Amino acid sequence: CNRKYTPQPKRKGYPESLHQQALQMYVDGLNLRRIGRHLGVHHTTVLLWVKAHAAGLPQPPRPEEIETAEMDELYSFIGSKKTESTS
Repeated sequence: CNRKYTPQPKRKGYPESLHQQALQMYVDGLNLRRIGRHLGVHHTTVLLWVKAHAAGLPQPPRPEEIETAEMDELYSFIGSKKTESTS
């Protein structure tokens, strides 16, 4: 049947330490391509690791009440004048 028996097959994939290192580099601000070049893996592999890690994180808490504030750029401009208007 032309098949070979392997008593101790090698595990496919990358070690967990490499995953953690890539995630730390991503959190530190490196882009996916640079991480891939540095670690010797494809940048889409790094993207999949980041997405898998993000899927396992809990959802951020939502505030019960949302405060809304409206700002107007004209108000901030008039407020910064050095001389008062004479009207």
